[in-house]
Amino acid sequence: MTQTFETLVFPYLNHAVRMFESGYATAADIDNAMRFGCGYPQGPLATLDELGPATVRDALAARHAETGDHLHQPAALLERVADEGGSFTGGGDAVPGEARPQHEIATIGVVGTGTMASGIAQVFAQSGYDVIVVGRSAEKLAGVTGYVTRNLDRAIDRGKCDAATRDAVLGRLIGTTSRADLAGVDLVVEAIAEDLAVKTELFRELDRILRPGAILATTTSSLPITELAKATDRPSDVIGMHFFNPAPVMKLVEIVTTELTSPEVDETIRALTTKAGKVGVSCGDRAGFIVNALLFPYLNDAVKLAESSADLAAVDADIKESAGFPMGPFELLDVVGNDVSLAIQEELFREFGEPGFAPAKTLVAKVEAGDLGRKTGRGFHDYR
Repeated sequence: MTQTFETLVFPYLNHAVRMFESGYATAADIDNAMRFGCGYPQGPLATLDELGPATVRDALAARHAETGDHLHQPAALLERVADEGGSFTGGGDAVPGEARPQHEIATIGVVGTGTMASGIAQVFAQSGYDVIVVGRSAEKLAGVTGYVTRNLDRAIDRGKCDAATRDAVLGRLIGTTSRADLAGVDLVVEAIAEDLAVKTELFRELDRILRPGAILATTTSSLPITELAKATDRPSDVIGMHFFNPAPVMKLVEIVTTELTSPEVDETIRALTTKAGKVGVSCGDRAGFIVNALLFPYLNDAVKLAESSADLAAVDADIKESAGFPMGPFELLDVVGNDVSLAIQEELFREFGEPGFAPAKTLVAKVEAGDLGRKTGRGFHDYR
């Protein structure tokens, strides 16, 4: 282990323990979320078991004594497991639990025509479902078909698909500009702008259109799903399905239930996720869900480390080598976009009130300067 590894990864492991300790998500779901959502070689709790809970506990305690930061104080569960010589995972990789559908799903609606919506439509059409895609114009709908066609043509070039399969998938995609055409579907997944007012109005309209018993799902990564549920007369049928981009490639779906979501709807969506070839993890309706709540404080800590004159390239290289992460923190920040990262970190700070979650000053400065990452040519690294 390197000093950079201890400085950045140990608090992340501690956050994962606290998430597990609170009952927010199971050990299997926490580990699966970070493996399949971030491409990590293993989840945080499995990593903790491998390093040794006592080793991590002692290092965090020493850091807490130095910084006084509550986030560096070993979680009570970490203390107990370390003292007892136990483990968090019991050994072996985490596996998703089996779910049995309680509602019949035959036809799925997707509202939206952006990259995420197009990817979700492809996922369901490839899984054998008829998919009705609702867009604002014929041109937007043509973009969805073009996106799916390009993806499948690339799969044909790699020998992972054939023309007959491609044509069958495309044949299951139905485009429309009228939301009323969703009246007979069994599930609608919305993937429109991350704007609570816009999504709320959509949910009110869909609630009027859809048949009784149809499920309403949102792909939001940051907005309160409970508020969307309360805007309908079917709050028990509202759930979150947070896909990761690009949806056809990324395996993870965070399945987010509110206190109003019925167990039958939860089971149905978990079974659907598995049938679609994805790994579903279950969690509750709070900021960040699993992945963002663990990932972005780690990235924020990396920015704070940079403020102490750390070599960014060296930190990136160290984390990739010592932790096996696919990208270093500054590379990842630049891919995600510093504006997006700042917005997520601000939401986590508002939700949890942890002083250590306050966005790093340098992250704020990067956004104010327009250095947003790869999309602007300059972020923590220069791409010009």
